[in-house]
Amino acid sequence: MLLGTLANVAAIVLGTLLGLALKQRLPDRINTIAMQGLGLVTMLIGIKMVTTADNVLVVLVSMVIGAVVGELLQIEQRLDRFGSKIEARLSKERGAFTKAFVTSTLLYCVGPLAILGSLQDGLQGDYSILLTKSGLDGVASVAFASTLGVGVLFSTLPVGVYQGGITVAASLLQPYLSSSIINAMTATGGLLILGIGLNILKISQIRVANLLPAILVAAVAAGLV
Repeated sequence: MLLGTLANVAAIVLGTLLGLALKQRLPDRINTIAMQGLGLVTMLIGIKMVTTADNVLVVLVSMVIGAVVGELLQIEQRLDRFGSKIEARLSKERGAFTKAFVTSTLLYCVGPLAILGSLQDGLQGDYSILLTKSGLDGVASVAFASTLGVGVLFSTLPVGVYQGGITVAASLLQPYLSSSIINAMTATGGLLILGIGLNILKISQIRVANLLPAILVAAVAAGLV
């Protein structure tokens, strides 16, 4: 437990140090192909998770209800507005260090991969999602550090606390969840991971954050079934 979060923190540190050393010398095509490779791996993990489904109907119902709830709550839009507001306010009041810290922290923390990966790590001890996220964050930190500076390095603190907290909380709940509930949550989360992979590859623009309630619905539906 927590190995995924530790790997994520290490990837950000290494990416930041590499970015500071390169100082905008890394071609954009290198970042692009690296992100595409990680996008394909993300989809592979999603497919693997989907195959754990015991009852496809539970996953179907969960996705539909979760999507409706997420859209009504406008989760993704609220997260985007929150991030933009915090970034704009702090960036105006402070210097480049704060801008680098806030921008990178929001990117690493405010997203479905952080939540899904931490849940998977806590519930099943599977940190493959967080390892993929580590790759994505590592590539992003190279670009951020080369342009924004050393403030990116300090984003590792909120990332460790945020993801580690979710992982620990999920591990405490795990003994009270049956295998069918965990499988339903995993399969539903796998579909969301597939959506993230499609977004990374720029094949689609699925509002994955608005689908996050589907995981909770899956737990309830599997319990009822």
